[in-house]
Amino acid sequence: MELTVVLVALLLTLILGKYGIPYLRKLKAGQSIREEGPQSHMTKAGTPTMGGLFFMIASIVATIIYMIVFQLYNIELYLLLVVFIAYMGIGFFDDYIKVMAKQNLGLTAMQKLCIQVTVGTIFTVVLMQLGLTTTINLGFATIDLGWLYPILTTILLVGFSNATNLTDGLDGLLGGTGAIAFFAFGFLALFMGRVDVAILCFAVFGSLLGFLVFNFNPAQVFMGDTGSLALGGLLAAVAIVLKLELVLLVIGLVFVIETASVMLQVSYFKATKGKRLFKMSPIHHHFELSGWSEVKVVTIFYSVAFFCAIVGIILGIGMY
Repeated sequence: MELTVVLVALLLTLILGKYGIPYLRKLKAGQSIREEGPQSHMTKAGTPTMGGLFFMIASIVATIIYMIVFQLYNIELYLLLVVFIAYMGIGFFDDYIKVMAKQNLGLTAMQKLCIQVTVGTIFTVVLMQLGLTTTINLGFATIDLGWLYPILTTILLVGFSNATNLTDGLDGLLGGTGAIAFFAFGFLALFMGRVDVAILCFAVFGSLLGFLVFNFNPAQVFMGDTGSLALGGLLAAVAIVLKLELVLLVIGLVFVIETASVMLQVSYFKATKGKRLFKMSPIHHHFELSGWSEVKVVTIFYSVAFFCAIVGIILGIGMY
């Protein structure tokens, strides 16, 4: 069943990509490139964006098909889909503003943050009403965070949504690292007997593999905020449902590092009044400006993500 849902999601993404990319070109839904970004990226200007719709639609449709066929009617699975769609909606609206206004700004950071926090808070509160405990599993012990728990989960949802958004800066980077992370959580969900959650994870995994056909260097399409915000939000939501909040930090370490590099860069810049810790942040641009080819950077990050996924799986199994 798991292999089938991967193939269905992959096939749907390939079909949507084949017919959707020409349509995006027709709409002139091209990506504008930040002037402060690497100059080598200027050649990518005009590449269609909002391609995240392809794997979003494919993974959701594949999941719903299997929900119906195998009667996986679970309120938590519905909530995961709602989070996935909600964060996609934030990204889609942001991309729409960029494309229609021909600007690379979109929604303001505060507007995004407010909506992300609202969605994250509602998700956690509803889960807690359904019986989600406020404990954190440390492997060797559990800690009850009480009223601090919803604050932590909201931080995870918002943080990872923005972390994957930051990671989406090179062709195929987020698509590949995201696929690895979702496969890891799909494996853990199966091990824990959560077939419903596993099906969604494997559907996203399969759809991202299909998306990489169009997104790997040289990219024919970018996922945009439509896909990048949704992936991080769902990844965190899955970890929360499975009570693997700390494992999320391991499996998603690449995303954590990307975010940390931006925070360190900004802090160092302010503290030293203009000096930079990295040549450019997020850190994948630092390696790019250090002479690494885009493909080399992406390949190295894939390797790190794969190693983190293995460690995360081992830790997750041990905690369970």
